[in-house]
Formats: sequence, structure tokens, C-alpha cells
Amino acid sequence: MRHVDELLAEHGTTYAREAGIALADKPQPLYRLLVLTTLLSTRISADLAVAAARELSRAGWRSPAAMRDSTWQQRVDALGRAHYVRYDESTSQHLGEGADFIRHRYCDDLRRMDDAAGRDPRKLEKLVAEFPRIGPTGAQIFCREAQAVWPWLRPYFDRRALDGAERAGLPADPRRLAKLVPGEDVARLAAALVRRSLQH
Repeated sequence: MRHVDELLAEHGTTYAREAGIALADKPQPLYRLLVLTTLLSTRISADLAVAAARELSRAGWRSPAAMRDSTWQQRVDALGRAHYVRYDESTSQHLGEGADFIRHRYCDDLRRMDDAAGRDPRKLEKLVAEFPRIGPTGAQIFCREAQAVWPWLRPYFDRRALDGAERAGLPADPRRLAKLVPGEDVARLAAALVRRSLQH
């Protein structure tokens, strides 16, 4: 469908890719997606959240252990360099708490969370929402992006993506939407629809 191809070409960059995360079913990229999700789970622009994720990665905090080794002030300073300043202090605290939580709950490996979800998207949403700062909306962001590497999640289109589908004149039904692209592009389509929704 030409309309879908144009939509993907213009808006089909996932937030993970924009943040420089080569998403894969491995502990480090999945943790970096979780950090990005934490940053996106505030009332702040997606561009600032992505910039902050890049800055945290540039500082070397790409794993829970590395995040735990950083200080609260170092994280505040990194967020400040990315102009993520309105929530820098609370987010710094939540990132530290989240790094502790993932150690105790999942031994620093989010693939264990994937196993715990039992291939149930609603269960996965609840597990993600247990992390500090990440509520139901943040959990949906994580799932929307994670379907790129966890095929059992597909098709995952949250309410914002479905709103974008309606605005783009596409079916507002997840399974019908998923048939418009190859399986590996469903996450890109979801991201494109979210970006389309945010334009309005």
C-alpha cells in the first residue's frame, strides 16, 4: 500500500532506533529500551527524552550494573546536558531505583521478564509498570517498541497508535493494521502512527 510506504518512510523510525539503540533480544539493548521508556514516561517531549537516553549511553551507563555505579549527581548532570531539566532530579533517582529493581527481580536480564510474562501482553504491561516511574502508559511504550524483538507481542498497537491510524485513514484494528506490513515492520508502523498522532 503506497500510503503505508510513505508513512513508514516519513515517520517509521522507532524511538529506540532514534536513541541509537540497536534493539536485540539481549540484556543490554533491552535495558537501554527500559531506560528510554523511563525517560519517555514524564510530561516532557519525546525529542528531549531521546536526547537524554543518548547522553546516558554516551556516559557509559548501558547496563544496570553501570547505572548502579553512577552517582545521583552524575546522572543529574548527564540529564542536564541533554536539557532534560524539569524532571532531572526525580528521574535520576528513579533510574537508580530501577537499576536496583532489575537486579533483585530479574538478575539484570529483562529476558527473564519476557519469560515471566508467559506470552501474555497484558501481563507484560503489568510487569513493566512495576518499575519506578513507569506507569501504564510507559509500559505500553515499552511493549510497542519491544515487539520488534519479541514477535509474540505482535501486533501491539496502543491507543495513541490507533488514534494515529484513524487520522491516517487506516484501520483502527491491530490485526488489520499488522497485515499492511511484514512482521518485522510492525513496530515501525506503530511508531509511525504514534508520530502521526502527535502531529495533531
